[in-house]
Amino acid sequence: MSSHTQYVNIAAYKFITLDNLEQLRPQYQDLCNELGLKGTVLLTPEGINMFLSGTREHIDQYLAWVRSDARLADLEWKESLSAEQSHKRMLVKIKKEIITMRMPLIKPELGRAPVVDAPTLKRWLDQGHDDDGVEVVMMETRNAFEVDVGTFNNTLDYRIDKFTEFPAVAAAHKQELSGKTVVTFCTGGIRCEKAAIHMKEIGYDRVFQLEGGILKYFEEVGGDHYNGDCFVFDYRTALNPKLEPTETVQCFACRAVVTPRQQLSPDYVVGVSCPHCAGKPAQGEALNAPAAQPAAQA
Repeated sequence: MSSHTQYVNIAAYKFITLDNLEQLRPQYQDLCNELGLKGTVLLTPEGINMFLSGTREHIDQYLAWVRSDARLADLEWKESLSAEQSHKRMLVKIKKEIITMRMPLIKPELGRAPVVDAPTLKRWLDQGHDDDGVEVVMMETRNAFEVDVGTFNNTLDYRIDKFTEFPAVAAAHKQELSGKTVVTFCTGGIRCEKAAIHMKEIGYDRVFQLEGGILKYFEEVGGDHYNGDCFVFDYRTALNPKLEPTETVQCFACRAVVTPRQQLSPDYVVGVSCPHCAGKPAQGEALNAPAAQPAAQA
């Protein structure tokens, strides 16, 4: 492969009933291997989730094949470019949920929560209210360590450590958010879609999900009203509003996010320690550091 090859990185998901997972898995694995793609495909009874990297030609071939399945004919995806493949291996997994929430009654394919697209959200944030004049509140659905890399200005961040904590948080803050327009968001759309559906089911009267998540917002309107970068679950660690990799990294020992400034610390030793875990009794297992994360989340 030429040293000048540019790789296309895609993120896509769809909530749809898939009932032949054992047959699908080898088909996806074989095609991805044949095309030299790297990344993760999650196949679940509630749908599909994928983060993949390859050449333009091979990504296009893969997507054409996926969309030949009538259930996935309208699959949409987000793209970014990089000089290297954003993943180092290829995995196709069967799981119970696209993103674990442990709320089995939520079936997004039976009806989505209302969505707001990136240009409309930017306009709402510019003017300070939605089109009905109601105050807009942004709500994080991502884990705390992801939020620390960057988020929207004046966002509600309840410091959750895993998505299964979100239902309790949403219930606890329902009353104080009454009468406001709440916009849930995440990296690529999956978590905020499930979150918004759950919030509607427990009685939130005005809740929207950000269509396509932060990455789609970056793609369509840039970084207005956003502070910092967006954590991603691949070797790039974080993307700026131009969808370019940044200098942010993850600590090999404890998996904490380490910013460029923190990398200047003497406690940061590549592959050994960082300011989050250096000198702690159980080095490499810092109390506030995130656990190793799966390759495909959004």
